[in-house]
Amino acid sequence: MLITNTPQLIKGLRIDWDKISPDSYLRGIEAIGGVEDITFHAPVTFFVGENGSGKSTLLEAIAVAGGFNPEGGTRNYSFSTYDSHSELWEALRLIRGTRRMSWGYFLRAESFYNVATKEEEYSRALSEDRQQHFHQRSHGESFLTLVQNIFRGGGLYLMDEPEAALSPQRQLTLLVEMDRCIKEGAQFIIVSHSPILLAFPGAEILSFDDGPIHPCSYDETDSYRVTSMFINHREMILKRLLEE
Repeated sequence: MLITNTPQLIKGLRIDWDKISPDSYLRGIEAIGGVEDITFHAPVTFFVGENGSGKSTLLEAIAVAGGFNPEGGTRNYSFSTYDSHSELWEALRLIRGTRRMSWGYFLRAESFYNVATKEEEYSRALSEDRQQHFHQRSHGESFLTLVQNIFRGGGLYLMDEPEAALSPQRQLTLLVEMDRCIKEGAQFIIVSHSPILLAFPGAEILSFDDGPIHPCSYDETDSYRVTSMFINHREMILKRLLEE
C-alpha cells in the first residue's frame, strides 16, 4: 500500500475562539482549547488519545462544518434522532484544497444503526438488485458492506472509531478498502484506538493527549504501546491487575 501525492481535499482548519462562548466546556478541552490552526499533511489522518480528550468532538465539528449530518451519512442526509453536537462547528472553517470534493461520508460506529436504517429507506427507490439490506447482516458485516459499496475515489471520509464494529480480520479488510480509495484521490480523517488501523503506511497521527493536539509516531501511541505490552507480558500484567 502506498500513500499518493494527490493534493488534499481538506488541507486543514481554523478555529475562531471569539465565536465560542466564554463559559463553554470546549475551552476546557486541553487538546483543542485555544488551538487556532490544524494542518493535515497526508491523505490519512488519525486522531488518537484517551477517552474524553476531544477527538470525536473535533471530528464531529469537521463533519458538520463540511455539510454532513451530525449522526452520519452523506451531505444529503438530514435526519436527527438526538441533537448532541457542540457549537464548535460554528467557529470552525475548513481550509479546502485545489481539488473539488466529489463525494463524502461521515461514518460513526455509535450511530450506525440509524444511518443503516436511512440507507435502506433511500435504497427502496432503486431496483430490487440494488437495494441495501443492512439490518439483515451483523453490525460488522453491514458496516464493512457500506464502506465497500459507497466509498470511492475523490471523496472525504470521516470515521469515528470504526474498529468498534469490526473484528481484527475485518479491520485488515478496511485497510485494503482505504488504500483502494486513496489511490483514486480520497482523503480520510479517522478517530481510532486500533493499533491495526493506525499502522496504515504514511498516515499522519495527531495525539490529543498531554497538551494541545500534536503529531506523534505510531510507536508513541498508547494503542500500540499498551497492546504490545499486554501481548508480550500478558500473564504478568493480568497477575498484577487481578491480584491487587
